[in-house]
Order: sequence, then C-alpha cells, then structure tokens
Amino acid sequence: MAVEPSTAGGAATAAQPAIVITPAYRRYALAILLLAYTSSFVDRSIVGILIEPIKNDLHLSDTQLGFMSGIAFAIFYATLGMPIAMLADRANRRNIISIAVFVWSIMTALCGLAQNFWQLAAARVGVGIGEAGSSPPSHSMIADLYPRDKRSGAMAIYSLGVYLGTMIGFVVGGWVAQHWGWREAFFVVGLPGVIIALLVRFTMKEPPRGHADGVAMEIQEKGQFKRAAAYLWKTRAARHVILGVTLTSFVGYGGLVWGAAFLIRSHGMTPEQVGLFLGPASGVVGGIGALSGGYLADRLARKDIRWNAWILTIAKILAIPFIIGFYLVDDTTTAILLYLPGLALGAFYLGPSFSMIQGLAPLHMRALAAAIMLFVLNIIGLGFGPQLVGLLSDALTGPFGSDSLRYALLFTSLINILAAFHYFHAGKVLKEDMDAAIAAETS
Repeated sequence: MAVEPSTAGGAATAAQPAIVITPAYRRYALAILLLAYTSSFVDRSIVGILIEPIKNDLHLSDTQLGFMSGIAFAIFYATLGMPIAMLADRANRRNIISIAVFVWSIMTALCGLAQNFWQLAAARVGVGIGEAGSSPPSHSMIADLYPRDKRSGAMAIYSLGVYLGTMIGFVVGGWVAQHWGWREAFFVVGLPGVIIALLVRFTMKEPPRGHADGVAMEIQEKGQFKRAAAYLWKTRAARHVILGVTLTSFVGYGGLVWGAAFLIRSHGMTPEQVGLFLGPASGVVGGIGALSGGYLADRLARKDIRWNAWILTIAKILAIPFIIGFYLVDDTTTAILLYLPGLALGAFYLGPSFSMIQGLAPLHMRALAAAIMLFVLNIIGLGFGPQLVGLLSDALTGPFGSDSLRYALLFTSLINILAAFHYFHAGKVLKEDMDAAIAAETS
C-alpha cells in the first residue's frame, strides 16, 4: 500500500513529529470522524421526535420547546466553538474531539433525568458545550488529509453524519419513546457515545498540518480570532458562503426540530410512525443528496472551481416547490412523495460549503475559520430557526388551530431563496479568492 509523506517535501517540522498517512488510514480516519459526527446529530436531533411527549409530560409551550431545542443549545455550542477551535489550531485535535464526544454523550443521557423545563434546558446546554469541540477540529483534520480536488467529496461523506444521526435519533427515539418513554430514549442514544470517544482517542493520530496541500508549517502559538474573522469578512466568497450556509441552516434546523411535530399534528401520525418515516428518509435520501452534492461539486469544479457554489444555487432553487408542496398538501402519501426530492436537493449544501471555507482559509486558522462559520450558522440557524418557528406557531394558533405549525414552517422555508442568492454570488468570486489564499501560503 502506498505511503504518503507526512509533510511537504518529506521533512517534519519541530512542531510536527514525522508520521505517515496512508490512503487506508485516511479512509479510516474519515470513517471515525463520521461516526463521531453521527453521534452528535443523534443526540442533537432526538429532541425533534420527542417534542410531543416532552411537551405533554412537562406541560411546555411551543415557545419554551423552541428555546430549549434552539437557543439554549446553540448559544453555548456556537460561542465555545471559537476558543476550542483556537486551541485546536495549535494543540492535538484528536484529543479535543475525544473529550467533546464524551461530554455530549453523558449530558444527553442526563436529559432523561430532567423534571422540569429549566433542568432539561440546562442538560441541553451541556450537550451544546460538548458538541462545540467536535466539528471545527474535524474540518481541519479532513482538510489536512484530503487535497482540494477531493475535499468536497470527503466533506460530503463527513456531512452524512447529519442524516445518519437524524435517522438513528428519529427511529430509535420514536420507537423507545413509544414503548418505554421519552426519558429512556435519551439514555439509549447518549451512553454509546462513550465508546466512540475511546475509538477517537486510541485509534486515530494527528495529521500534519498542511499535509494535503503540500505546505509544511509550524503550529501557531497564539490565537488568531480577530485576524480570522476579519479575513473571512473581507473575503467575498467566504462571506457569501457563510451567509448561504447560515440561511440554509436556519430553514433546516427549523424543519429538523419541528418536522415530527408537524406530521403528528397535521397528519395524525404517531411518534413511532414519524420516526420510521423521517428516520430512513433523512438517512437514505438525505445521505444520497449529501453525497451527490459533494460528488457533483468535485466533478464540475475540476473544470471550473466556481461550480462548488453554483451547484448549490441550482439545488436550492429546485428544492423550493417540493418543500412548499410538502407543507401545503393534506394527503399524507402525496406530502411524503413531495418531501423526498426536496430533502435530497436540500442536502447538497454541507460538503461543498465546508470544503469552500477550508479552501479559502489560511492553513494556520482552518479550525478557527470553521468555528467562525459554525458560530454564525448555529447562533442564527440553530438558535433562532426553531425559536422563530415556535413563536410563529404560537402566534398563528388563533386563526389556524393545530395547523399553525404548518404555516410557520412554510413561511420560514422561503428563506432558501436568499440562500441561493448568496451561493450564486460566492461562485462568481470563488476562483479569485481561493487562488489568493494559496498564493498567500506559498509566498
């Protein structure tokens, strides 16, 4: 099996001990990072399938549920992601990820012990604190393992964690909640994460920074937050990608948290039925969409790098009529048939978006660049997406009754149009800005 050199030119720096990265190990590392990301989305998304039993047991409003599943989680997840990313840009990323998986897994299990709104919100804060330490260092590691022409595909494989995690959370959570109770569902999905934390710590190794780009570098000893934030803001492609992924996530997280409740309220499905539908749909159809987006972006970008962004513009526009139909159609079978293509097209964005930010960021601040993107994405998308849907649902209860959630979700879904606009403008300047980033590293 071919062995790849550990640093550009085969020389290790003082900060980077010599190691080898084989193609087989690269695939294994990506699989373990995918496993960890899947675990995070199992623990994050399970709240969606449990909203109705939690609401009935703890007597909560939709506004409280939106706060608990959105802002309470997102504010700590997004804010702590930046100092952890600054640490990851100069410390061992593998160890940071391992600790993060352990923390969020334990805190998910503790959600099952909550007796009131504030206890449950505090436990979700703990989950957010743990998950803050996973994605930025994972993005940085993948960028060091995979070259630019394969990076969107690798990031798309990593992003399968969103859909596999949602599938597991909905199927397992729905079944356990139906037969045992919502508290037991948190225990069942939370505790296995401890095993994943051990796999990360004891079977992975830290890749040399800059390895896949053929650029050796010393680890930066000081944080670069202001410089990284200013760089991303002034870089036009990065600014538009971050706005596009944030608006997409605003819609996506609202649907993730409230989609099960919509099917229960407007289509009369049980939590178990919803789990058995939304789970496989998210895992299989969403996964196919994510892989397709990464594959098409890599393939088209070999001829013109701008297609990394433009493929997302097309997918966003094509998805909109399917999403509108899903929320407006009363027949459950027809609604489901409309939901599937909308889900596949909506899943295109993660791999190419993550890849573009890593390609636009300087090597020494890749984890921090990912954290800044995730901060904006999660504060606005995860924090306010579910919250706005909950507020709108409560406000529309008077005129629409149990269908208030239907129209709240329909209204927020139209934000995808703005996301398409930003991806289009990101593509127009993507090549110029990526070339500038590479020139800055090699000059």
